[in-house]
Amino acid sequence: MNAEIFDTPLWTPAPQRAAQSAMAAFSAQARAVSGLPLADYAALHAWSVDDSAAFWQLVWDFCEVVGDLNGSPVLVDAQRMPGAAWFPGARLNFAENLLRASSNAQALVFRGEDKAEQSLTRAELCVAVARCAAALRAVGVEAGDRVAAWMPNMPQTLIAMLAAASIGAVFTSASPDFGVQGVLDRFGQTTPKVLFACDGYWYNGKAIDIRSKLAELAPQLPSVQRWIVVPYLSAGVELSKLPPGAVAFDDFIAPFAHATVPKYERLPFNHPLYVMYSSGTTGVPKCIVHGAGGTLVQHLKELCLHSDVRAGDRLFYFTTCGWMMWNWLVSGLAVGATLLLFDGNPFVADGRILWDYAAAERCTHFGTSAKYIETLAKGEVRPAVSHDLSNLRAVLSTGSPLAPQSFDFVYTAIKSDIQLASISGGTDIISCFVLGNPLLPVWRGEIQCAGLGMAVDVWDEEGHPVRGAKGELVCLRPFPSMPIGFWNDADGRKYHAAYFERFSGLSGFSGVWCHGDFCEITAHGGLIIHGRSDATLNPGGVRIGTAEIYRQVEKLPEVLDAVVIGQDWPPQTPTDVRVVLFVRLRAGLVLDDVLMARIRQTIRDNTTPRHVPAKIVQVDDVPRTKSGKIVELAVRNVVHGLPVKNIEALANPQALAEFRGRAELTE
Repeated sequence: MNAEIFDTPLWTPAPQRAAQSAMAAFSAQARAVSGLPLADYAALHAWSVDDSAAFWQLVWDFCEVVGDLNGSPVLVDAQRMPGAAWFPGARLNFAENLLRASSNAQALVFRGEDKAEQSLTRAELCVAVARCAAALRAVGVEAGDRVAAWMPNMPQTLIAMLAAASIGAVFTSASPDFGVQGVLDRFGQTTPKVLFACDGYWYNGKAIDIRSKLAELAPQLPSVQRWIVVPYLSAGVELSKLPPGAVAFDDFIAPFAHATVPKYERLPFNHPLYVMYSSGTTGVPKCIVHGAGGTLVQHLKELCLHSDVRAGDRLFYFTTCGWMMWNWLVSGLAVGATLLLFDGNPFVADGRILWDYAAAERCTHFGTSAKYIETLAKGEVRPAVSHDLSNLRAVLSTGSPLAPQSFDFVYTAIKSDIQLASISGGTDIISCFVLGNPLLPVWRGEIQCAGLGMAVDVWDEEGHPVRGAKGELVCLRPFPSMPIGFWNDADGRKYHAAYFERFSGLSGFSGVWCHGDFCEITAHGGLIIHGRSDATLNPGGVRIGTAEIYRQVEKLPEVLDAVVIGQDWPPQTPTDVRVVLFVRLRAGLVLDDVLMARIRQTIRDNTTPRHVPAKIVQVDDVPRTKSGKIVELAVRNVVHGLPVKNIEALANPQALAEFRGRAELTE
């Protein structure tokens, strides 16, 4: 059901609230800068993409970026995409912008289920970062070196990131529920010099010890010269069970008690800040490099303007350190917000734990996944009744499309006077293409608007703009948080192929970013995301690459071939997808409970629990193209009763018949 059939919005901002928002203040300054009336958001957005240099200069000024412009132009080669250069003469430091207000105000609060609690003031955080940065310098970390973290969402992870960024080192992270192979697929490519890890983590009240994984990983990551381990499960670290030369976090920084103020290296605007990882759909994950300046100004725009996060607000997002929402969350420090960090199972304490946390810490912005909201709706938790959420102004949702009925649940069971911002973007841009707006109403099932400075459109397969119909999400002009490139992709071919090949050669555009989302623009100017247009799995709103599963299944001698898809579930009224794995076994073998258990355990041990298939089904053949590629989308279409295009491209099209009408997939 499309949202535009609803005549009344679920929420409209009160005039006083809208007038007090940063977006309203920014709009007034934009009118002064542009000399245009900019009477509504549509006009403001049009100006932001038509005069992008003036717009991003205003973002720099309005958000008070700390850095040296050095007379730099804002934008050079604006018509090149990719290839445009933002603030080419400017110099800044990302950590300096996040830590600029050292005070006794709270910087962060941390809860690790019910096992750990900690808080730091901004002054205390600055000291911790200064000491960690001094320790990193002492072991030889320099600008451009990689510093990795295999860590939960806890204070030491943030400290390590800020310390690395203050030096100009490149930070990269993965969550501790990844298996050894999943970590190797990522860090093995980016060759970190230093790696921060934990001894384990808590989930659903259980201690998950990962020290044996650390010991297994160490000899396979020879680039790591120093292992720093945070004792999360216990008060101390048993070094005998860890990689040789490992040191506890507190011992690592102990010799640098004299360091109280971080030393910030101001570097070029596009100096590498983060390496993020794609889901690994067609091979090992792509290593996406993001620059400090582009990440900073984009996050400032989204947090300050679109999310209306202000100094003193208390910002929460349920995320791991393997998801870009962690990088987005921690940028909240730059606008003076207090970060509310959480690690663990969001459904312990009968599903109340996050709302207990939000109420106790006076949360103003509560961020989560669409799957969490859907699951909450099926349970007994009704925060509007059970918790004091008087401080809460916004709920943010991402990870997968938020269903219309989930919009209803938020307004009836969480809070009626609230901005519900469904947001969508991705690791590729470390930010959002479409997101919320404190000046606009919320319509059932819709994302409120395209982001300022983002020339978003929806195109059909021929490259024609469409309205009220499904098509590909594209961006027609460059923006600062475009990746610098991919790691180990010197000529940029992989980068270009990932985003610019789909609509290459169209007249009038030097390049068109095709994001891989299937969506539509509504009559309200909002957007509906209908899912990924490629084969990426998305159970529970968590993107999973098929290749990560294949690499584990292939280890089993019984399995000759496999194909994995996401099945819409439940089939009649789908609200999610479940992972379904089809396997072709050696001659004479039958898929039984024992083998299914081995397959699932192998996947779980080497990736994450989310990769484990809900269904495993035996087949006699797996369809492939003539060049040998598995055709996940063709299999998925057959399972869902949809037509398959380009059958002539298949080497064995007859194999598709085996996937049609499988009784195993009806329950």
